[in-house]
Parts: sequence; structure tokens; C-alpha cells
Amino acid sequence: MKYAPHKYQEVATDFIINKPISAILLECGLGKSIITLTAINDLMLDSFDVSKVLIIAPLRVAKTTWKDEIKKWEHLNLLEYSIIVGSKKEREQALNKKAHIYIINRENIDWLITKSGYKFDFDMLVIDELSSFKNGQSKRFKSLLKVRPKIKRVVGLTGTPSSNGLMDLWAEFKILDMGERLEKYITHYRNKYFLPDKRNGMQIFSYKPMIDSEERIYDKISDITISMKAKDHLKMPELVINEVKVSMDNNERAIYEELKKKFVVEVAESVKNRTYTTEIDAVNAAVLSGKLLQLASGNIYDEDRKSYHIHDRKLDALEDLIEGANGKPVLVAYWYGSDKERIMKRFSVREIKTEQDIRDWNDGKIPVAIIHPASAGHGLNLQIGGATLIWFSLIWSLELYQQTNARLYRQGQKDTVVIHHIICSGTIDEDVMKALQRKEKIQDALMNAVKAQIKE
Repeated sequence: MKYAPHKYQEVATDFIINKPISAILLECGLGKSIITLTAINDLMLDSFDVSKVLIIAPLRVAKTTWKDEIKKWEHLNLLEYSIIVGSKKEREQALNKKAHIYIINRENIDWLITKSGYKFDFDMLVIDELSSFKNGQSKRFKSLLKVRPKIKRVVGLTGTPSSNGLMDLWAEFKILDMGERLEKYITHYRNKYFLPDKRNGMQIFSYKPMIDSEERIYDKISDITISMKAKDHLKMPELVINEVKVSMDNNERAIYEELKKKFVVEVAESVKNRTYTTEIDAVNAAVLSGKLLQLASGNIYDEDRKSYHIHDRKLDALEDLIEGANGKPVLVAYWYGSDKERIMKRFSVREIKTEQDIRDWNDGKIPVAIIHPASAGHGLNLQIGGATLIWFSLIWSLELYQQTNARLYRQGQKDTVVIHHIICSGTIDEDVMKALQRKEKIQDALMNAVKAQIKE
């Protein structure tokens, strides 16, 4: 197929070509792969500025998306690629294959750098989903940082650069510029741009940005960063965000409130006409958060991962929403395994997991599908098969939330996209929704600060 780029795609490609270090913040659907591959093609086969490229991507994307893009476009037909996934033997064979571009999933970065015995000789690096390197303590981050000085060109791609706030940016940009813009050490970055927030005496649990931190941080990274939003450059469908409230009865509410207050609660279970009670506790605030989310959705796990049923309020609401769709395909996002089991027991559904599932969904063969956000985040095009998404379980991660929504709300979608959130009133569900909105506001501020000004 012949490539006829939009103006914004030309601008992004030129930015990569002209900047040895670049952070390209592109929302889903804007074509970050073809933009980057076109730049690689120019740098490698035209200007001969680079000779060997490593692309790091989520597993599904590493296996299919980049390969498919190279095969799809006529002007890329001279680029040879090798995909470093699979067994140790398969990865070693892929590494030894002669190619221009080597594509690896992020889980294998530590193996490549510290365990494979391979001499790292890539002179250009592309990180697809830069936000997956936001943890400066992870193995993938530390391993990649070891070889970063050997690489003369680096491109970071993401649509969710600050999904959990400004603190995420330090590690992401450290990988790009080795600490030139946002300090070499996280402590220096924190002291320069943040103040202690929640604390217990000398122990600090969280930090909040200083009043002018956003502007100062954005100014520091603006020379190597551009952002683009789909709504500014593509004809996007209408988007409707809806909240569906459900309420627990007094007994269910009492269980929730007791756990919230005391970090421990007793739940009852009937087995062969006999009632047994089990004590469920939360050892810390993080565990408590998860258990409260489970309760809000209707079930709760004990320490042995046994699930206890509390209520069906969300299942009832889901039934109403499915009926209200009047036969149109519905995609349901869940987080906990117990939610999946209950949904599958109540409704005739199919989980989107394989390539065949994706094809069948897009062919209209699945009336009700379920999907887990962790597997839906990247490289999944579901916009042809439906336009209704229902969040049964809510999640804290803005990145997974936005990426899952973007499976339907993206270029190629013909209908108005409706995203429902089933929220249990007076529970942590409401806090999660507020947190996602706050995070989105911070991220939007970053995207706008480094927004590419393009004259179409």
C-alpha cells in the first residue's frame, strides 16, 4: 500500500529525524508505528545515520503490530526485521538473524542485556509505550540504563506519559536523556519539584507537586517532546461517558464499612444448609483498597484466594445495560477473576483473548464480550465490532483505563461510542473515578504544554 501521510504524521516523522532524542506523545489511532518506521527508513536507508535498530514493545505489539506495519507499506519494503520473542532458543536465533530492525517485548530486555551474552550494538532505540519504564527500580529500567550510553538515537512513544502523575516522568525521561533535563537522581527531581504530602512523623508516604512544578517540568522537556491528540487531527466519533449507580443494602453496607474501618471483617458462607464464617483481613492500606473494590463489585477474596459472594448489584445493572443495548454488541471490562466467573455464569459471553476472538468480534459474531484491561491495553483494534464499553470493575491505572477505552474510541469507529461505568454508591468506586479524572487532568496539561502546532 502506498503511504500518503497526514500533515501531523510528517511533522512527527521529521521531529524524530531531526532530534537524536525524542519523546512522541501520540494518542491511540494517530499511527505512531508508521510515523516511526518512516523515520527509521530515512535514517537507515537514505541518510545512513543508523545501522541497527531495537524496538521494545508490549508482547502482542512486538509479535504482530510492527511486523504488520512494515509489510503493509510500500516504501518500507527494503526494511528487514527480526522478532525476539518465544523460547530462549528462538530468541537467540532471532538475535543472530541479519536485519535492520530487531523487535523485542519489554519482559525480555533484562535477558537481552544481562543474560543472553549478546554484544549490545544497537545504535537506535525505540520504546513503544515509554510509560512502561516509569518505575526506576524495575529490572527492565536498570538493565536498559546500563546500555543507554551506547545508543545515539532514542525515541520514546506513548499516549499516557504521566498516568499516575508527574512523578512518573522522571524515569521515562532518564531513559531518554540520562537525566539531563529532569535530574540524574529521583531524589533530586523530587526535592526540586515536589513537597511532602501524606506522612507519619518523619516517614513520608506521598509527595505533591509544588505550585509551579508543572510549568517548570514541561519547560525542561519541551525541546525533545511533542504531543498530538486524536481529536485535533482525526475525525473522531462522538463519545458519551455515563455513570450507572448501584447501592448495597444495609447488611452489605455493614460488611463494607466494617472492613473499611477495622481492616477486618467476618463473612458468612452457606454449605449444605450449614453456615460458616470466615475472617478476612487487610494487612495494609493497599490491600484494603483492593478488597474494598472487590466488595463494591460483589465478591471478596480471603488470603487463600477463595472468593466469597456478597451481592449482585453490579450484575443486575449489567443485565439492564446489555438489554438496553438492544442487540448491539457490548464489551465488558473486568478486573478480578471472581467478577469474570460471575459474569460468565450469568450471561452468555466470550472473552477476547486470541486473534480469532478479535476477528469474530469485529465480524459481529460476539454479542457480549469480556476483556481484561491488562490484556487490552495495546495493539488491539476492536472498533469495527461495536461501540459500547461497560466498566464492571473500576481500576486505578489511568494508562490501562485510557488504552482500554481506545480499543473502541479510535479512528475507524463509525458509531457514537458509549462508555458506561457501574459505580457502587458510597464506596471506593467513587474515589477511583475521581482519581482517574484528576490524573487525566494532569496528563492533559502535559500534552497541551508540548502540543505540536501544525498548520494543515
